[in-house]
Amino acid sequence: MPKPSFNDLAAFTAVATHRSFRRAASEVGLAPSSLSHVISALERNLGVRLLHRTTRSVSLTEAGARLYAKLVPALQDVDQALLELDDFRGGPTGTVRINVPEVVVQLLLQQVVPHVLARYPALSVDLVSEGRLVDIVAAGFDAGIRFSESVPQDMVAVPFGGPARFVAVAAPDYLARAGTPDTPDALQRHACIRHRMPSGKLYRWEFERRGEDVVIDVPGRLTLDQIPLMCEAAEGGLGIAYVPEYAVRAALQRGTLVQVLEAWCPAFPGLVLYYPGRRQLPPGLRALIDTLKELLPQEA
Repeated sequence: MPKPSFNDLAAFTAVATHRSFRRAASEVGLAPSSLSHVISALERNLGVRLLHRTTRSVSLTEAGARLYAKLVPALQDVDQALLELDDFRGGPTGTVRINVPEVVVQLLLQQVVPHVLARYPALSVDLVSEGRLVDIVAAGFDAGIRFSESVPQDMVAVPFGGPARFVAVAAPDYLARAGTPDTPDALQRHACIRHRMPSGKLYRWEFERRGEDVVIDVPGRLTLDQIPLMCEAAEGGLGIAYVPEYAVRAALQRGTLVQVLEAWCPAFPGLVLYYPGRRQLPPGLRALIDTLKELLPQEA
């Protein structure tokens, strides 16, 4: 029996990891039909079926599961050995792909990415902004960034930037016209800029003071699905927005937005960068994490 090639085994591992020929094909750089032929040839060569395939699903046979369990750590060792060659090239190379909420992209572009690109000239950064929570492994990302409460428990989480909080903000001219709410219930008499979440549901504003929790389905004629647009609408005097504080920090400093209901907006655990714990940490991702922790420390 001829020995399978490294590429054939890597192709099988990609299919077994993603449980999808389409996603695996994207990872290994083949057309799905070509990848299917590679796997079929591998099965003929080995004399065993490795995958159960239907038009809708891919699953491992017992033989495939056993082979996959052995291949994953072996291929990770190979990947790590290749990555460690970066030490001899003068720094990390390649591309770091990060899945990030839209508003956090602005934070990274302003305070982190320029430093990473300047320090590591052979490293590229691919930021994909997305509101919904995705499976970063299946989608081919090195890491993701989310609030800590949203991160899957099997991930390694690196906190940065310190505690976060949502704040209610409005333009001074809006408050001059409509008045300033002094309690969350007073929002019922205001124009609120509502937030449609990636799930399609409208976000209900959550407040807390001295142990009293208040959740409000706020009124409003304007609904948006992106936090940066909500901030822009609030600056334009269209109503009160409820957004992460870091998204409006500059506007608050400029005075184009004013915070209201401040006593009702407590801090909570903030942002984390997270990545799969079972994978070796690529040097490029390590470089990004080190820069992130330096520029936006958890004690901030």
